[in-house]
Amino acid sequence: MAVGPDRFPTIPPIAGIRLGTAYAGIRKTEADDLAVVELAPGTTVAAVFTRNAFCAAPVTVAREHLTAGEVRWLVINAGNANAGTGPDGLAAARATCAELARLGGGKPHQVLPFSTGVIGEPLPLDRLTAALPSALADLRGDGWERAARAIMTTDTRPKGAVAICRIEGRDTTVAGIAKGSGMIAPDMATMLAYVGTDAAVEPAALQALLNRAVDTSFNRITVDGDTSTNDACVLMATGRAGHTPLTPTHPDWSTFAAAVTTVCRRLAEAIVRDGEGATRLIRVRVEQARDEAEARRVGFTVANSPLVKTAFFAGDPNWGRILAAVGRAGIDALAIEAVEIWLDEVRIVSSGGRDPDYTEAAGQRVMAREEITVRIVLGRGGAAAEVLGCDLSYDYVRINAEYRT
Repeated sequence: MAVGPDRFPTIPPIAGIRLGTAYAGIRKTEADDLAVVELAPGTTVAAVFTRNAFCAAPVTVAREHLTAGEVRWLVINAGNANAGTGPDGLAAARATCAELARLGGGKPHQVLPFSTGVIGEPLPLDRLTAALPSALADLRGDGWERAARAIMTTDTRPKGAVAICRIEGRDTTVAGIAKGSGMIAPDMATMLAYVGTDAAVEPAALQALLNRAVDTSFNRITVDGDTSTNDACVLMATGRAGHTPLTPTHPDWSTFAAAVTTVCRRLAEAIVRDGEGATRLIRVRVEQARDEAEARRVGFTVANSPLVKTAFFAGDPNWGRILAAVGRAGIDALAIEAVEIWLDEVRIVSSGGRDPDYTEAAGQRVMAREEITVRIVLGRGGAAAEVLGCDLSYDYVRINAEYRT
């Protein structure tokens, strides 16, 4: 189950990027579960990774390789996270890189590995490496949707986004794919995202841009409050669009930055819409906070509350649960009498209690909707932030109870 229409966008080929998939037999379903992304020489690559101290072996290796030199390939497997696997897991990740580099005629440090799936199980290296030749033979410029499907785990549908912007009078493409459905609560969720562009971007500028884009997209979503061991987001700029390299001083920088941020936000929203067992998309908009960090804290406290999430699943306008979550968000000297809470156009709380004009019928009318905005006005300042979340249903429990069976 997912919220909203299931439409994968048409992603045009991006010069300098090819994607191929293959069936390695790692994931339980009999479908492609291995993806390889080939990058043209000279491609600039930036990445952010999970802040979970218990990070997976491929995250450790990808970080090492990213700083070692030019990246030419990404390799992603689904069905096994290669996390909690100790020295053997690191060896398997490095062996995967070495084999792909051998087949492609490069060096192991030019490969970034990624894995997603069950934690604590040894990576079936023999099956993975045996499928690499098929993935390389399948490389194609229009392989975005097939790659998006190959990296899915509990996702019910592939996730993609695209934006076209004008740089020095030329059309420039930014496009990406992502996976993620559960274990979603980034500080950089089990989520993986790969965004490519034919723009030319200076390396430091590309990394700084990705950091900002992730902060306002993937770091503003939650499904269940659990941060994964394997999170990663990669931004690849091939430089094939034919313009001068972009930096923040370039006249078209803001246009390009907006396109990257748009793609990241669309992918992030697609992850929440496909949250495990989700039936409703919840936007928690916090306004009039003292600073953005305060607004985010309140937003995540509400969006992560199991009591709030189950009330939304039930279609129950239980405003007391939302008010209680705001109150336990750890905001110093919060004047509860200044707080207002709205469900879409219906004000449910004012002056620290139930709004005098609120009726259960009005609340239930809003709660019957598939997408709902909870607007929380703190009355403390001028800062605001928005967090995307979803409800918590019976299916979430079933999916995770049966995950390893």
